[in-house]
Amino acid sequence: RGGCLAFSTLSKPTIKQTHARKCLFRQSNELYMSSSSSSTSSSDINKLTNRNQLSNQYYALRHGQSKANIAKIISSDPSISTIEHGLTDLGKEQVFETAKQFSINYQNDFPTTSADKATNADAPLPIVAIYSSDFTRARETAEIFSQILTQHNIPLLYDTPKLEARLRERYFGLYNAKSDDNYQNVWDIDCVDPTHVEMEVESVYSVVQRTTELITDIENGLNGINGEEEEKEDKRNQPYKVILVAHGDVLQILQTAFLKVDGSVHRSLEHLNTACVRELALKS
Repeated sequence: RGGCLAFSTLSKPTIKQTHARKCLFRQSNELYMSSSSSSTSSSDINKLTNRNQLSNQYYALRHGQSKANIAKIISSDPSISTIEHGLTDLGKEQVFETAKQFSINYQNDFPTTSADKATNADAPLPIVAIYSSDFTRARETAEIFSQILTQHNIPLLYDTPKLEARLRERYFGLYNAKSDDNYQNVWDIDCVDPTHVEMEVESVYSVVQRTTELITDIENGLNGINGEEEEKEDKRNQPYKVILVAHGDVLQILQTAFLKVDGSVHRSLEHLNTACVRELALKS
């Protein structure tokens, strides 16, 4: 489980030197020039680049162990993965334990019992907003997580997790349904060219763009600028705790956006194991 019961804060990347050297040494001026000569660049597609702060707190939650993990296959086709490849029994237990620990940490910071709240009645509880990929393994993870938080009297913005296609797994093209050993083939090219679409794989930059656009939309919506949240009466000053339930590659790449580093180095960041939750801290 890799210490997932206590979520960690990502403010600086933990570099795994063997793979990082391979990627980071290729981050030359030549690479950036070749990227900028195309229609997109890292700074163009990362919608967080020009932000110094966010109004809400964000957490990455990877889905629990899935049936695709056990079968050791890549599952990234929405027509299949939104129906099949849900959580294993172990995956469900992983999520249960992570949600329970998240709830304990929350209650330590913000008491939810009547007796404890009486001593700090003027401090409203921060509301948790859960957004999830609509892939089965992520959706089931979000549902379990939501249920456990509800059992611990933690206020939720949505009665059920809000499904969001922009949190779907990165599309692995012709590698879909094949051995997960093929991930490495994609990652080896990612660190050289984050715009590549070899074997019809979705590019790193595509993932950066869709996920950071989602963060921007959540920020706008939760702050009442636009979106359906604007109609909600409860406008509190404290930040929402936003849980993003998604997949390995998507969350690794999103972390690079929060850190404002190029998406090509996503595999050099500390690995996010199944059912692990990690706070995402925006680099100022």
